[in-house]
Amino acid sequence: MSPLASGPQGPTTLRPLLTTVLDALTAGAATRDGPLPAGGPTEVAARLREALGDPLPDHGDEDALRTLVQALAAGAADPADPLCTAHLHCPPLAVATAADLAASVLNPSLDSWDQAPAASELETLVTRALAAEVYGKADQAGTTGDALVTTGGTESNQLALLLARQHHGHTQLICAENAHHSLRRATWLLGLPEPVTVPAPAGTMDPAALGEALTALQGPRGSLLVAATAGTTDAGLIDPLPDIATLCETHGARLHIDAAYGGGLLFSARHRPKLDGLARAHTVTLDLHKLGWQPIAAGLLAVRDRHDLAPLGHHADYLNADDDTEAGLPDLLGRSLRTTRRPDILKIAVTLKTLGRTGLGALVDRVCERAAEFAELIDRHPRFELHDRPTISTVLFRHIDATDDTVAAVRRTLLTEGRAVLGRARLDDRLWLKATLLNPHTGADDLAALLKLVEGHTPR
Repeated sequence: MSPLASGPQGPTTLRPLLTTVLDALTAGAATRDGPLPAGGPTEVAARLREALGDPLPDHGDEDALRTLVQALAAGAADPADPLCTAHLHCPPLAVATAADLAASVLNPSLDSWDQAPAASELETLVTRALAAEVYGKADQAGTTGDALVTTGGTESNQLALLLARQHHGHTQLICAENAHHSLRRATWLLGLPEPVTVPAPAGTMDPAALGEALTALQGPRGSLLVAATAGTTDAGLIDPLPDIATLCETHGARLHIDAAYGGGLLFSARHRPKLDGLARAHTVTLDLHKLGWQPIAAGLLAVRDRHDLAPLGHHADYLNADDDTEAGLPDLLGRSLRTTRRPDILKIAVTLKTLGRTGLGALVDRVCERAAEFAELIDRHPRFELHDRPTISTVLFRHIDATDDTVAAVRRTLLTEGRAVLGRARLDDRLWLKATLLNPHTGADDLAALLKLVEGHTPR
């Protein structure tokens, strides 16, 4: 019989397997020898197919764990490599990853209390603490916030639009050109009208244009939903949140702020003021597998008034029978649109408890400092152009003599060779290379090496 990970013998069974996994991770990384496997999609796929062989053989292979973990590591993009800077793809903390293993071993499902007795209480305590980080303990009317655990920013944004629709019926979304694509997709999924898009001439929402749109649309109070952004995907920019919040209050519009990237600034005393106005939103998207160093997934949707979550309530007799709920068993179905869901809150709780606000804030400060240093390095270089000083930890740059086609080709060449992982962003009608610095261990030498690689691969 195949051994189980849980139960009294689970740890004993797991221990040698963990050694196998760690050895395979080490061997795979050594084979890759860089931030990305060399060869591009065709060669990477061929190597993986060779390692996998028949995905469902007639007879098992006891060496499959080592073989496939090593193959995956050899073919992975390593977010801990200082030259892997393309996306909001963080290197996870070791302590959070260890906690995630425990969650997998115990395998609670947070759809009924009898499947997750301790995990359900942990989720309640930690999500309310994070909601208080956004909104404070309680407002003057005694209203308190709450937060739901999600799979990430996309699910959080969709939930925010769903709650707005359920509370106010017809809902018209207003967002800027810089808004995340998941908001537009959410209007399609929910059968809402096409979003009204206002300009973002400097990369952030234009309050004057928003005011004009709100005046032109009007409608019943709450039927307009404004979505602002705190940390754009392209450049890490933050919309003028206080001005936007004031306009929403004046026009009776509901406000959602997508802070999937920028929400991590809450932990930093130095950078938290950049989020002034966040607490005035009805809903806020957070994503701790970005600027929170969590293994995927670690999303949240914070709500200013926990009563706003009432439309998510649902009844299924085998999970939350009325008499069980009346007897004191917690009802968990109103905590998500998903039924089966894992206790992602455990790794978040362990991280918050281990590092505290000071420790997390130090990590935030460090990556923001590295971004500022990289921007300065680019600005001083005679052959590179800096788009602007970073707001968070994203830096946009390009070679001064390069065309857009050259910028794109240099990025793809570095990817194919496995030398560096850079993103791309189009702003001001030009294509820029994007470096998003989320590794707190990145040093000045790493930044110089990244810039030298780009320079060496740019035709003159």
